[in-house]
Amino acid sequence: MRIAIQIFSSFLFSFQELESSGRGRFLLEHAAPFSAFLTDSFGRQHNYLRISLTEKCNLRCQYCMPEEGVQLTPKSELLTAQEIITLARLFVKEGVEKIRLTGGEPLIRPDVVDIVGQLNKLEGLKTIAITTNGINLARLLPRLKEAGVNAVNISLDTLVPAKYEFIVRRKGFHKVMEGIHKATELGYRPVKVNCVVMRGFNEDELLGFVEFTKDLPLDVRFIEYMPFDGNKWNFKKMVSYKEMLDTIKQRWPELEKLPCETSSTAKSYKVPHFQGQISFITSMSEHFCGSCNRLRITADGNLKVCLFGSSEVSLRDHLRSGASQEELVEIIGAAVGRKKKQHAEPALLSFPLRQDALQHPPNSKQWGHTSSHWLTLRASLSKQMGKALMKNKLSGQFILPVSHPEQQCYIRTGILQTQLRGFCVFQEDPSSTFDTKCLEASPVVQVSVDCQLKEASPGSEFCTRDSASCSEVPRASDNLTHTDEEGRATMVDVGGKPDSRRRAVAGAVVRLGEKAFGMVRQNQMKKGDVLAVAQIAGIQGAKLTSQLIPLCHNIPLSHVEVSLSLDEARCAVVIHCSCQTWGKTGVEMEALTAASLAALTVYDMCKAVTHDIVIEEVKLLSKTGGQRGDFSRA
Repeated sequence: MRIAIQIFSSFLFSFQELESSGRGRFLLEHAAPFSAFLTDSFGRQHNYLRISLTEKCNLRCQYCMPEEGVQLTPKSELLTAQEIITLARLFVKEGVEKIRLTGGEPLIRPDVVDIVGQLNKLEGLKTIAITTNGINLARLLPRLKEAGVNAVNISLDTLVPAKYEFIVRRKGFHKVMEGIHKATELGYRPVKVNCVVMRGFNEDELLGFVEFTKDLPLDVRFIEYMPFDGNKWNFKKMVSYKEMLDTIKQRWPELEKLPCETSSTAKSYKVPHFQGQISFITSMSEHFCGSCNRLRITADGNLKVCLFGSSEVSLRDHLRSGASQEELVEIIGAAVGRKKKQHAEPALLSFPLRQDALQHPPNSKQWGHTSSHWLTLRASLSKQMGKALMKNKLSGQFILPVSHPEQQCYIRTGILQTQLRGFCVFQEDPSSTFDTKCLEASPVVQVSVDCQLKEASPGSEFCTRDSASCSEVPRASDNLTHTDEEGRATMVDVGGKPDSRRRAVAGAVVRLGEKAFGMVRQNQMKKGDVLAVAQIAGIQGAKLTSQLIPLCHNIPLSHVEVSLSLDEARCAVVIHCSCQTWGKTGVEMEALTAASLAALTVYDMCKAVTHDIVIEEVKLLSKTGGQRGDFSRA
């Protein structure tokens, strides 16, 4: 009864709104009633169905699935073509107007063209769309268009061929580009290009993707990085819609916002005089649950009413057990009626994400989140772990065991600290407001070494915190800037230093042996182009240095260059990395990290041929800028 009242109230509001205009009165007089079975308890009408044709994919995108792939459902448990059409006919009869075919990769299913042709015969279905990685698109699209496909979404996360190969772990960039151009040639308007934006991977290509829309009728859709099983989702990798928009507006301040439909998941913009447009899918930072009109059927026939929801209903089992159409409609209606108002908060999906986000909080400008978001995050974490908290008898602090015994996080005075022990410690400090200013002024992760040791080296003194005594800790050397007066590791405060141009060059050598070297030179490695992928890895490594080296500052790099050359005399790959910035601290570590990551990538891509690989001569070659002067290795 309560559900019926809610549905009626929502309908009444819509009725009054429509009745106020002449066009609205016309629509009300001629519109067919929408199915109650596809209307949830919040009045949302679901007229859009996504059907997965297969679990298989011919790529291994890093944000989507692990490199080894996923365990596949036996073919006998997947929906047949006839079962797909039967279910589609049922949904269309109840009011679904748009069906999107997805995967996996739908275009690797042999009968995909036949399925589209049968869907096209369903009376009342207005749109048949397909989402594809584009590898097979140029070959199949003419037939798909003839069969009835009238909307195409193509996944492409980079415009750099080598980076594409790195992200998807396969070759095929030029096939995707061929598919995009084939779609425009066949008259699709617009051709939607889906780009998942990931920090450290492709956020530096935002402007390039916008330029891509200048001469082509594309809608490049920037998608916030979302968590899925197996993609090792990390909160730090997500680039928010607001951050992306700010970056683009710096280049094109005249960017125009476009109107959109109520149920649209995209916020659309256009650079004046460009043929195409751009959009943002804000499923993480600004969810669109309130206007959701989508339902999903998985390849094995399960109905999902929410992408982030865990509940599923097997329509396949009911179909194969002989359920009538009326019974299936009742089952579907019950599932839709249970749909929640919104999906779970992205940042609160699991404890490891919360812990990681708390240990490395981005400032509000960088992430586009308000301070209240982080306060909520912190409060939720404390509430969830409240029952497990233990009290340290000596310090009075509350502690919680964590899964990694080498890590301990401190929340004190708004600063997140890490210590080498097995507890998370939450210490209240009346002076800490933990507001936006605090977050921006203290984006520091301080690491201190726990001096509880089983043995001390000769001549050293140490402190045992679990005992009543505490010996004196020797003072730090004047030459070590990353230790405090008590000898504990600490992050250098560079706030008072003047800005200057900084540059550093580092190098490394990877000795491969004759066989592996020959295969690299001929580009015959099964994993792909070793030098190209290692070059991308080096660039990514430079940008991620502060996340890998605990006491390094997060430096905005103005330029990173990684070059690899072949030394036939030594059967080696010689790596040369250069980093530049304008700031308060140097970029030696960024250059060294780039060289190291590039070298390790060469090793990884060649280890199937031989393990007799030696990485050597990882060293700083030169640096300029800074108070200590320039350096150049002879």
